[in-house]
Amino acid sequence: MNNLSLLDTAMKDPFETVFRGFLAPMRVANGGDELDIRLDVVEKDDAFKVQADLPGVKKEDINVRIDGNRVQIDAEARREKDVKEKGKLVRSERYYGTVSRVFTLSQEVDDAKAVAKYDNGVLSLDLPKKVGTASKKLTIQ
Repeated sequence: MNNLSLLDTAMKDPFETVFRGFLAPMRVANGGDELDIRLDVVEKDDAFKVQADLPGVKKEDINVRIDGNRVQIDAEARREKDVKEKGKLVRSERYYGTVSRVFTLSQEVDDAKAVAKYDNGVLSLDLPKKVGTASKKLTIQ
């Protein structure tokens, strides 16, 4: 009789079970007030299209740096939330913070032709690929 229970399956490889969550991306949830940069990156033939969610951030508080195929987005946010009951302040919450996101693309970016736009909390980057920097596959002899 070959009857495996769920516990038997989980205990088959205890090392894998223990470390499976360790390597997974971690996100701290604290009521959604902390700043977090979510990205969508699409590669086209001649450019990369990036959309980064930065809700509540002012345009002048965003910096984008390009160094070859490395892109860095820095943002600073200031949020204040006052809760009043019957005209009296019951709770006041403030969040001041900075966040940075760095990612590497598969090809260098032509930073002279790169364009950044910010509208309704979404940063859109149009990052043209630099001509002549495509990766080359070597033949092994």
